[in-house]
Amino acid sequence: MQLLRYASGHHRQIKLASLCSVLNKLFDVMPEILIGMAIDVVVRQEQSFLADFGIHEPFNQMLFLGVITIAVWALESLFQFFLQVLWRNLSQSLQHDLRLDAYGHMQDLDMAWYEDSSTGKLVAILNDDVNQLERFLDGGANALIQVATSIIAVGAVFFYISPQIALMAFTPIPVIVLGAFWFQRRAQPLYANVREKVGLLSTRLANNIAGIATIKSFTREDHELEQLRRESEAYVAANQGAIRISSAFIPVIRMAILAGFVATLIYGGKLTLDGQLNAGAYSVLVFLTQRLLWPLTELAKTVDLFERAMASTRRILNLIAVPIRTLSGSTALPIDHVKGELSFEQTSFAYAGGTEVLHNINLHIAAGETIAFVGQTGSGKSTLMKLLLRFYAPTGGSITLDGCNLTELKIQDLRAAFGLVSQDVFLFHGSVAENIAYGRPGADSAEIEAAAKAAEAHDFILQLPLGYDTIVGERGQKLSGGQRQRVSIARAVLKDPPVLILDEATSAVDNETEAAIQRSMHVITRGRTTLVIAHRLSTIVNADRIYVLDQGQIAETGKHTQLLTDDGLYAALWKVQAGIKLGN
Repeated sequence: MQLLRYASGHHRQIKLASLCSVLNKLFDVMPEILIGMAIDVVVRQEQSFLADFGIHEPFNQMLFLGVITIAVWALESLFQFFLQVLWRNLSQSLQHDLRLDAYGHMQDLDMAWYEDSSTGKLVAILNDDVNQLERFLDGGANALIQVATSIIAVGAVFFYISPQIALMAFTPIPVIVLGAFWFQRRAQPLYANVREKVGLLSTRLANNIAGIATIKSFTREDHELEQLRRESEAYVAANQGAIRISSAFIPVIRMAILAGFVATLIYGGKLTLDGQLNAGAYSVLVFLTQRLLWPLTELAKTVDLFERAMASTRRILNLIAVPIRTLSGSTALPIDHVKGELSFEQTSFAYAGGTEVLHNINLHIAAGETIAFVGQTGSGKSTLMKLLLRFYAPTGGSITLDGCNLTELKIQDLRAAFGLVSQDVFLFHGSVAENIAYGRPGADSAEIEAAAKAAEAHDFILQLPLGYDTIVGERGQKLSGGQRQRVSIARAVLKDPPVLILDEATSAVDNETEAAIQRSMHVITRGRTTLVIAHRLSTIVNADRIYVLDQGQIAETGKHTQLLTDDGLYAALWKVQAGIKLGN
């Protein structure tokens, strides 16, 4: 089983928990045997079963049985405590390990994999699927072990007392076991479908919550509620299919159990009336038949838990088994020694199943230069930056940093050398200070403030209700777009990387924020290689060199004034933007 192989590090705890389950069940069935022995003492007195062990006085026999009963109940309770602690702690440890392993592995997967995956489905796997496993380990695993223990222990007693009655009592068990396997085969695809539906439902909820402003602005609340109703009804229908199978199983088991119990009751009674079986033994058999068979009515519930847990476990382990395509190199890159010299040599790239978006890019960037990339949407500007960070791997050619191929470098070291300020700023739920210090968690307040001042964010931060301690909300929703952008720049500044990437950092901000970012640029670009993807050409007029991309190729290169003189694509873009400004 996949789960047992995964849980190899917990085998000792599994064995201890299983042992406690077995011992608990052994002591649990003993009271029925003790009741039978007590009846035997009352009926046969000096000729009772206990008299053969040297206790002849009936009252002393009862005292002995009382002491044994107290000990049995105490031990049963003790092992009940141990098994619950061990199984529940095991479930917590396993789900903790699974969640961390799945999330850790997920972080190492390439960005292309994320583009084909839904956030809701991933959250459902890491949360709901892991919790399904906890529900089974908290009670289901113990129930399965104890059912097996009951069959073995009670069977031994039955065959010792009366093999004929044992055969009658045990006749329903194969029917029950076969029914359980039949149920398992029928339920497995049904529960796989349930897990799929809950993933789709989680995706719908996650997307709607993230896009609530859009939903409200377009007054699509009723539409989205209807869409959610459909997803929820599909989830309910999937569960109903599984419920029908499990519900049909229980009545069949009950009738099989009834047959075994009635056979023991009648045939055992006949043997007792005929003098072939004493009353005490008959009592033991009747009580143990119930002890053996009636718990099997819970087998359907346990198998139901098991199938739900296994469906969830398969999804978790399948996630962990997704191959990592962007593998880290082995060469260390001490950040203090990074100069920031970059080269693209015949670099090409195509997204999976798509056409090439970059064609044989050749360019060299000297350490400390400020380089700008411009072009129409879809020309490949942002893709170049993603290749630098190894979010994707080139499909042709190579990229080097300080003369070393990126594929040879440790990914963590490589990405530590870059600071990214993206157009789509992502801030974490926490304080302004925590978000600025995200790249350097150990930074003190003076360093955080210095970075904020460099990004021209300090003044507006002081005006927030709690200053640097103000909580920004999920994705920074309590801040304006320009404020989020400046916090993002401060975060990159504090990281102090040898190479800074500004990916359209001013495309969605107002003129005042753009001017502030422009002023901060003169400070934050000093002494480092800076790559700017520009939407507003006014922000790159002072760049050391500008590359104009068109349909995945470098169409033009030069300084701002030179490119205007050439009157090519760059000049056309400039005239369009200048015309817009004049028109305003």
